[in-house]
Amino acid sequence: MTEDAVPAAELYTHEFAADPYPTFARLRAEKPVCPVSSPRFDSYLITRFDDARAALTDPRLSKDLYGPGQQYLRIFGPNSEALNRNMLNADPPEHTRLRRIVSQAFAPRRIEALRPRVAEIVDNLLDKIIPQGQSELMHDFAIPLPMMVISQLVGIPETDHERVLDWTQVIRTSGSSGRSPEEDRAAVQEAQLRLHHYLADLVQAKRAHPGDDMVSALIDACDHDGQLSERELVTTTFLLLFAGHQTTADFLGNATVALLTHPDQLDLLRAKPELLPSAIEELLRFDGPLPVASPRIATEDVEYQGVRIPRGSIVGVVINAANHDPEHFADPDRLDLCRERGPHIGFGYGVHYCLGVSLARMEAQIGIGALLRRLPELRLGVPVSELRRLPAASPFRGLLELPVKFATWGAGRPSPIGTQRTPSTRSPVHTPEEQ
Repeated sequence: MTEDAVPAAELYTHEFAADPYPTFARLRAEKPVCPVSSPRFDSYLITRFDDARAALTDPRLSKDLYGPGQQYLRIFGPNSEALNRNMLNADPPEHTRLRRIVSQAFAPRRIEALRPRVAEIVDNLLDKIIPQGQSELMHDFAIPLPMMVISQLVGIPETDHERVLDWTQVIRTSGSSGRSPEEDRAAVQEAQLRLHHYLADLVQAKRAHPGDDMVSALIDACDHDGQLSERELVTTTFLLLFAGHQTTADFLGNATVALLTHPDQLDLLRAKPELLPSAIEELLRFDGPLPVASPRIATEDVEYQGVRIPRGSIVGVVINAANHDPEHFADPDRLDLCRERGPHIGFGYGVHYCLGVSLARMEAQIGIGALLRRLPELRLGVPVSELRRLPAASPFRGLLELPVKFATWGAGRPSPIGTQRTPSTRSPVHTPEEQ
């Protein structure tokens, strides 16, 4: 690592966790390709939009972390291979083979058929919290919604949802539990081990009693077509499960905070529900749940913005920095639900473009729409500055807790948003600059 590397301690602070966008702006302007040094591993961050899109499609930046260099040991730890050796961490042609098998389960027609079930899950979750007039929205809504949806798709029995969710949350909240680093690593490794055993058992159960779910379809591809190995069966199931709920949960939390701290945009969306699809895209651009794309490894020396990235280096493409690049987005730090749909990279770019994009969009549209429709006078329960977030060094941008309050009057199952307005009695608004 070069002498002018930025120590991670200067970037990954409490203030950075609350609002990383001023730091991203400084890096784009001063060090668009930024070497970062940390105790865990060194890396290079790419922050400008054009460079980010180029890097996401650069064949010299490999996603295969399990090659001869075994870079996964530096990133994920010694027990990660059992779950993380999947298509997310693979290059073509292996990635192409695995993605082709899984993509059939995410066909738009199949996802669209889930819409009534997703709406039912949303309403059932809200039915439980509405009488209380307040909620910790991450625990009560944002996390269970995508978990229940992806569990149904994968084929996880409802009786197992809670314990599977507990294991995934240990992984998601790593670094925020108050445990020592050693205890935290041990807890994550234990959760990974339990998940691996559970998914391996699930595969065997579905092999004996197949159903109309993804795991049964993957078993068919393994046993009859020989397109998947037994190991790939388990690792692919884990990827579908974890990726299928983690980022959607964090997005629902981030989007709710963005709307509640921008009352003009909140009122606009209530008045014009037809803006919801484009609003989801703008909310994703504005504060996405995956700030940095999953790691890449330079297979040879590469150069971006005149900076040489040596062979073997870990490269992080900073999606949230690129999505605030003023060269591509006018007034990028402003939330504008009427913004013309630009080419944001919140869902990635290139061959690793998000496979579950149709499902994520549908869950977000139904979930956000229902929150605005069914929770009159929805407002934050604490100032933005007091919201508890995932650690700054987490690969995810999300909330540990999201306390909200709302009125209980008229909070049944009314007609779509836009047909019912609520009095303006919100708590004082806290802008993103105060985060």
